[in-house]
Amino acid sequence: MARKTRYVVGLDVGTTKTCTIICEVNDEGALEVVGVGSAESKGMRRGVVVNLDGAVSTIKKSVEEAESSAGTSVESVFVGLSGGHIQSFNSQGAVAVTAESREIGRADIRRVLETAKAVSLPSDREIVHVLPQEFVVDGQDGIGDPLGLLGTRLEVNCHIVTGSTTAAQNIVTAVNRSGLIVADTILQQLASAESTLSEDDKELGVGLVDVGGGTTNLAVYTYGGIRHSSVLPLGGDQITNDIAVGLRTSILEAEKIKREHGCALSTLVEEDIEFEVSTVAGRQTKSISKRILCEIIQPRMEEILTLVQEDIRQAGFERLLGAGLVITGGTALLEGVVELAEQTFDLPVRPGSPRGLAKMEDALIAPAYSTAVGLVLYGYRAHAHRWIGHPDGDNFLKRWGSRLFSRKRGKL
Repeated sequence: MARKTRYVVGLDVGTTKTCTIICEVNDEGALEVVGVGSAESKGMRRGVVVNLDGAVSTIKKSVEEAESSAGTSVESVFVGLSGGHIQSFNSQGAVAVTAESREIGRADIRRVLETAKAVSLPSDREIVHVLPQEFVVDGQDGIGDPLGLLGTRLEVNCHIVTGSTTAAQNIVTAVNRSGLIVADTILQQLASAESTLSEDDKELGVGLVDVGGGTTNLAVYTYGGIRHSSVLPLGGDQITNDIAVGLRTSILEAEKIKREHGCALSTLVEEDIEFEVSTVAGRQTKSISKRILCEIIQPRMEEILTLVQEDIRQAGFERLLGAGLVITGGTALLEGVVELAEQTFDLPVRPGSPRGLAKMEDALIAPAYSTAVGLVLYGYRAHAHRWIGHPDGDNFLKRWGSRLFSRKRGKL
């Protein structure tokens, strides 16, 4: 009997665009891109749902386009989570190893993680992720996986991400009303890091800056683990709005101008470059120099980067970024962003392009798709053991997804 086709699907519901990527798990266990869909986002503001019907229609359009290009239908998706409601902190936990042999088992690891996340939270907040940074066995730190080691005391340092219960439920509800099951919600910068950062980056120390439409997501990795994450309330949409106001044109025209002529660093602009701009309502056009456009963009981009720099400084990681910064998200495509970031931070900076999937078209190898690609990679890595190699893999995934859906729906 032929093996059923298995898919891993990432759904990035952003402020500006919504992207769906469908990947097939091949016989070697690798992920191959088979379908991609994208739609202009509606009903989203700064990473959260503000109009449910608009968000549902956007998700449907994106997923249907991906399903059409893949020639299949999907039932469950890994969904990105962002927004100003996201908060994170570091925590510790410790337990005694109970086995007579003193061998650390999976039950011990689960127990120590439970103690680490036993923190007091307001009733309107929930834990999104518990991310181990390192384990400590009888005082020996720096252990990545303690399974099978001998010891009497097991400790863990971990990074805990929390979010607003209602904001997370609204994303789940929008996806559910689109006819899909949410397999898991994943913090967007974790997904972006999965597709853009190497293990060497994380070991040396790196700051991932994902500049989206409504927010800028930050994640700091050192010694192989995530140490700090935050969501800042500025993004590419603020740059677009500044252009629309400064040039007295529409938001749609301002976004087009930003992508085609935008530059974030004035020293890269030649004096004599001009382009045509349609005024509000398209009544007439006027010529604008690229330098004037840059003088609108650069202050806002400097503000975003300064906020990131201050956030990293307050967290105490300013001097620990041996691998520098990686800037991703749609705004990373803007000319001069990398150079401006290097001037601001005095660190090496590079744009982050996604990788890790087979059969990726050139269009997908762009910073704007880092989160969507990362959702597939993170979801597959974190959950694939639940169905890959299982004799009833597809039904198992459906049951697992249905249980998660029912649990989340019960909170609504």
